[in-house]
Amino acid sequence: MAGAALRLQNLFEQLLGAPLPVRIRAWDGSQDGPPDAPTLVVRNRRALRRLLFKPGELGLARAWVAGDLDVDGDLYTALDLMAGLVWERGEDARTLAGALRDPEVRAAVRGLVKLAGPPLPPAPPPEEVRRGRGHLHTKHSDRRAISHHYDVGNDFYELVLGSSMVYSCAYWQAPESEGGTLEDAQRDKLELVSRKLGLSPGQRLLDVGCGWGSMAIHAAREHGVSVVGVTLSQEQAAYARKRVADEGLTDRVEIRVQDYRDVADGPYDAISSIGMAEHVGAERYLEYATDLYRLLGPGGRLLNHQIARRPRRDESAYSVDEFIDAYVFPDGELAPIGTTVTQLERAGFEVRDVESIREHYALTLRRWVANLEADWATALRLVSSGRARVWRLYMAASALAFERNRIGVNQVLAVKTTEAGGSGLPLRTRTWN
Repeated sequence: MAGAALRLQNLFEQLLGAPLPVRIRAWDGSQDGPPDAPTLVVRNRRALRRLLFKPGELGLARAWVAGDLDVDGDLYTALDLMAGLVWERGEDARTLAGALRDPEVRAAVRGLVKLAGPPLPPAPPPEEVRRGRGHLHTKHSDRRAISHHYDVGNDFYELVLGSSMVYSCAYWQAPESEGGTLEDAQRDKLELVSRKLGLSPGQRLLDVGCGWGSMAIHAAREHGVSVVGVTLSQEQAAYARKRVADEGLTDRVEIRVQDYRDVADGPYDAISSIGMAEHVGAERYLEYATDLYRLLGPGGRLLNHQIARRPRRDESAYSVDEFIDAYVFPDGELAPIGTTVTQLERAGFEVRDVESIREHYALTLRRWVANLEADWATALRLVSSGRARVWRLYMAASALAFERNRIGVNQVLAVKTTEAGGSGLPLRTRTWN
């Protein structure tokens, strides 16, 4: 009888309608597939049962997080090779019901069932979100979602993010191969935001989704502003408050555990929202924009730094990525940049500048993955193996998504103009090289 690897190659080819572009090594030690390609390691039959009971991305994610599937070789290359067959089949992909009408596909499924062994569905890994009932993006559900992602240990985030402790796209003057560093790039991003906001001594800044306090500290220390930073993460807030105290900035920086919808002490001169709006949700986005507009004084500026997806031909068919929703950012949603700009304008803002920094996020994510891989043993002491595997997969896959222009990231500068229409901005806000 042929080894399990050859049988899997043949079965996957029948199911996918194309050759599997990676090599397979199965639990029985057999191998098959392109000799120079990365190897998909199927450690046990349980991986197949996960795919059978949850076909598609969620089944693959569960197998990866649980350690039933692994990659031997370059993870980026493996993901890139498999993306077209598994993750990017898109709007034209066959539905499971349609595919099962194909006799070859039905035969392949029967073959997988036989190879997988006793048909008992494995329990999801403990790192998967357990959702309660209720509406999305209530204050309670948002607190729970933020806690799932951010309250996993500040030490773990220090390992991944480095000393800057900034968990959003950096702004690279030069890649690392040309002498740039992650810390320099993150500092330059915070300074870029500060300059776009026109921060100056005596102003008040609201930092929405302040993370571990890096933007708040930079703005207070380098530009002399008073800052209120709000986060829903208790661990982030405790860490940020200690950093603020260590910097001697407690008279200028206040860190609150507070929902942005509960902030009531405006007006502010400027608002920074960096990597936070992805958590808001489509049904709440106009409320988000309106709340920030309300909190600004006339002439006040908003810098909204946000990941964007590509628009779909049929926007009603958009659904959240299963892996990201179940393991990374529960209830997170991405919108096209045009939708974001429209909602900000509906709230009353004048949008003055949109800058895409997509390639910068790919460089940032690759640095975070390198940090994690370089100290993997420490990561496993700080969090579960499943949690570390989640972060490695999502950051590597996201880096490729930014590189291939499947998603982007934009900084949108918007102004609450005065009653007379004044923006307070110069005629030219930036100069092109």
